[in-house]
Amino acid sequence: MTSSDTQGKRVAVIGGGLVGALNACFLAKRNFQVDVYEAREDIRVAKFTRGRSINLALSYRGRQALKAIGLEDQIVSNGVPMRARMIHSLSGKKSAIPYGNKSQYILSISREKLNRDLLTAVESYPNAKVHFDHKMLKCSPEERVVTVLGPDKVPRDVTCDLIVGCDGAYSTVRAHLMKKPRFDYSQQYIPHGYMELTIPPKNGEFAMEPNYLHIWPRNAFMMIALPNMDRSFTCTLFMSFEEFERLPTSQDVLDFFQKNFPDAIPLMGEQALLRDFFLLPAQPMISVKCSPFHLKSYCVLMGDAAHAIVPFFGQGMNAGFEDCLVFDELMEKFNNDLSMCLPEFSRFRIPDDHAISDLSMYNYIEMRAHVNSRWFLFQRLLDKFLHAIMPSTFIPLYTMVAFTRIRYHEAVLRWHWQKKVINKGLFVFGSLTAIGSAYLLVHHMSPRPLKFFRNLAWTGTTGYWNRSTGVFWQAPWSH
Repeated sequence: MTSSDTQGKRVAVIGGGLVGALNACFLAKRNFQVDVYEAREDIRVAKFTRGRSINLALSYRGRQALKAIGLEDQIVSNGVPMRARMIHSLSGKKSAIPYGNKSQYILSISREKLNRDLLTAVESYPNAKVHFDHKMLKCSPEERVVTVLGPDKVPRDVTCDLIVGCDGAYSTVRAHLMKKPRFDYSQQYIPHGYMELTIPPKNGEFAMEPNYLHIWPRNAFMMIALPNMDRSFTCTLFMSFEEFERLPTSQDVLDFFQKNFPDAIPLMGEQALLRDFFLLPAQPMISVKCSPFHLKSYCVLMGDAAHAIVPFFGQGMNAGFEDCLVFDELMEKFNNDLSMCLPEFSRFRIPDDHAISDLSMYNYIEMRAHVNSRWFLFQRLLDKFLHAIMPSTFIPLYTMVAFTRIRYHEAVLRWHWQKKVINKGLFVFGSLTAIGSAYLLVHHMSPRPLKFFRNLAWTGTTGYWNRSTGVFWQAPWSH
């Protein structure tokens, strides 16, 4: 690839969040003139933060994207490894469920810190600029124009060769594409919301085991906790809005936690728990699907703008980062030809992003309910055993999603095939065990009783005639 391929071509990236900033790095690296328009102020100099600091799980796909722009080591050094789930039962008993082998782990990282680092990385390119406090008012992809409103409150038209919509689940760019014919869109709010809480450090150290994703599964709801670099834990309570509405007072909250999370109260502290609980209301979670992700060679959607997903597989950010990486790989394949790259991006990526959306819905049920069952634990052990003896044939679903770049939709297909094979194997094994047990039972019975039964001849409803002795036994009911 030569710099002349893209030099002079302008790209407008709408949204300076995680995916927008990462995408800008990829495009700037390819010598596009990149302008990022972010509606919010610069979080690196903002005097006030919006809400609490949210933690995210960084897995293999996201790390590969960061590696491609030379940021992996920097970001990884600011994360806390999580090698297993730590399940907290109602009785207070804790049990670990490893994610994979000893070398496999996911990272707990601060969303705000990661966003700061990515924005700084964007500005390190001389051909890239981030415009803060710039809200997009209008998007006209066919004219290759976006209209933005800056701090001066004067609308300004910006001409570009490509518009990249990375402006989140409520994307303004996507809203304009929805007006186009043959653009499919669906959204779903799940009946559960989430609330962020905190477990502070204890005597300057972690209050719980640090290298775990802690889960309090309670069937209809759950709480999780991710470790932070400052030795605190960011907790998230996932629960139906109806349940949240049943906790209007401080005493209601304390009674609820005493009943369902009794071991968490001394870790949080009653006053801190109540302060965090009533700081902000429970937030909604939305799942978005659309198709296609592009409009001709003028506009493309990535990240939550294309496929917002619920957070229960920890793949929202990772899927968005992989969007950027896949797009860059296609740009390399098609020598920066946008007319070839954008349609192929939609064709290639839509099945994967829809698949991880469905998996995320499924994983919520697993995390809040299935992890409590012995059958689930048995299946995990069986998956681990089969993977150990046949590593290329049987790969656990979580391993495929979190520790490889197997395409999401292919991982789902493979998972269903593996479940079918395992279930058939268990059925055959169970059948053979039952047949074998029956044979051994019959084989080891005393020969005398067997001879007795062979000599009996049923004479109807009245009794038996013993052919060898000539004795007739009459049934009691025949009297």
